[in-house]
Amino acid sequence: MSSEFHKNLYLALVHHPVRNKDGKVVTTAITNLDIHDIARSCKTFGVQNYFLVTPLESQMMLANRVLDYWSTVTGSRLVPDRKAALELVRVKESIESTIEFIVKKTGQQPILIATSAQGTEETTGYREMRKILQSSERPCLLLFGTGYGLIDEIIHQADYLLDPIYGVEDFNHLSVRAAVSIILDRLINQE
Repeated sequence: MSSEFHKNLYLALVHHPVRNKDGKVVTTAITNLDIHDIARSCKTFGVQNYFLVTPLESQMMLANRVLDYWSTVTGSRLVPDRKAALELVRVKESIESTIEFIVKKTGQQPILIATSAQGTEETTGYREMRKILQSSERPCLLLFGTGYGLIDEIIHQADYLLDPIYGVEDFNHLSVRAAVSIILDRLINQE
């Protein structure tokens, strides 16, 4: 694996616009567990930044309060590794503002890679995606949806849609934290 690949990888946990179980567009709540666990996975796999995407001011304040605590002397002394992981996290109000951050940082539009637990005929496998990411000079932004997943408009705007994660049975309802870890491992470590 080229070390350059890690310099191009970004991840966003989208809380809006996502679907609820009835297919309606909603905004989901940020959870403390998602902040910590996904940040740790991102740090482990060399992701440059992990974005929490929500338009709600109260949710942005909550996330920033958590991040502020772990960056202080008290929080960083309690668990130094957590501080290192949480330094990757940025809170943004939209996918567009996330893309703008990446463009400002890198000077290039990111390749958008959507994820979904729903299978379609238009997905890209992990081996193929790994090759695309390794050969690209552009930054890559992995989009993960909360609730019942990213809305169709976001998926259609993406450059790629990754294959869903399948287990040994028809059951396919992983937590987003588990899905992030599995997908990062498949994209970074698989031969």
